[in-house]
Amino acid sequence: MLEAPRARLTAIAVHLPSRYRTMEEIRAGIAAAGSPYVPPPGLLEDVTGVRGVHVREEGECSSDLAVSAARKALADAGTAIGEVDLLLFAATSQDMIEPSTSHLVAAKLGATCPVFDVTNACNSVLNAMEVASAFIATRRYRTVLIACGETGSMVTRWHVPDQEALMRAMPGYTVSDAGAALLLTAGPAGEHDPGVLALRFAADSTAWNACSVSGGGSMHPRAFDDEHLTIRLNGDLLRTTAVEGLTFLRQAAERELEAVRSSAFIAFHQIGMPQYQEMVDRLPLPADRCMPAVAEHGNCAAASLPLQLVKARETDRIEPGDMVAMIGLASGMSFGLALVRW
Repeated sequence: MLEAPRARLTAIAVHLPSRYRTMEEIRAGIAAAGSPYVPPPGLLEDVTGVRGVHVREEGECSSDLAVSAARKALADAGTAIGEVDLLLFAATSQDMIEPSTSHLVAAKLGATCPVFDVTNACNSVLNAMEVASAFIATRRYRTVLIACGETGSMVTRWHVPDQEALMRAMPGYTVSDAGAALLLTAGPAGEHDPGVLALRFAADSTAWNACSVSGGGSMHPRAFDDEHLTIRLNGDLLRTTAVEGLTFLRQAAERELEAVRSSAFIAFHQIGMPQYQEMVDRLPLPADRCMPAVAEHGNCAAASLPLQLVKARETDRIEPGDMVAMIGLASGMSFGLALVRW
């Protein structure tokens, strides 16, 4: 019996817009919006530990950011778009309600293969890896392109009535715009062969309202107010559920976590420096094998994990044959873990 092929990560790329918005510029933007409450200087930096965020150019769409990253990944792999068997768009953002953003990405790249979107908040790319790996293992597709385009700056709240509203809107001040792409191809599944070795996922959907952007769907189809069109925290539910999620990871994925801790590099979703440190301390993780990318680049949503891997590769923290771990946390709430041999 033939052994099932393993999904191999043959290329990974990111695209960061050149515009950069510092926390002080965000504070100035809140003041310029005529907000009754303007945070004092330094508060945003102190609360989040983030210096600034990347911002798309005027008129630039989620698909444009995804296409820029996808072109880099295809070029790095020496793969023509015609060789791609399946294209997945995986992000929290989208160009429009209908059609799926994957069609716009495919049209801009010149792809003629099947396409569809994988959407699960900040775990979208990780879940797309799960989908791609399953298709490759069953020989349904051989080469899968995952493209991600995040335009989180669109859900930043500028008009703030009071301090409580500012704190509820705090995640919107750390979100960055970014593109990312991963190219996965079928390869051998030997003990030392590269590729996706393990995937584990779970969810606590009772906490779906911990963090939300509620406008635009059937619940609030014609929302025009900031409460529905910007990202919003529901009290401390996000942090409480995320901490409980770390407990899940320790209990349900202990064998994988041992492999995570021995990995050459560990990427995990980051929304701010306090949460970064809590992840390192509570799991616990070796700090010297993690990267606090959120401090400089902000929360890149589903592009966060690819960004960390690209930065690690550029600084020679990952070499061929190394084990790399990816830990995902997403509103909803969702938790994910992947182990990949580079």
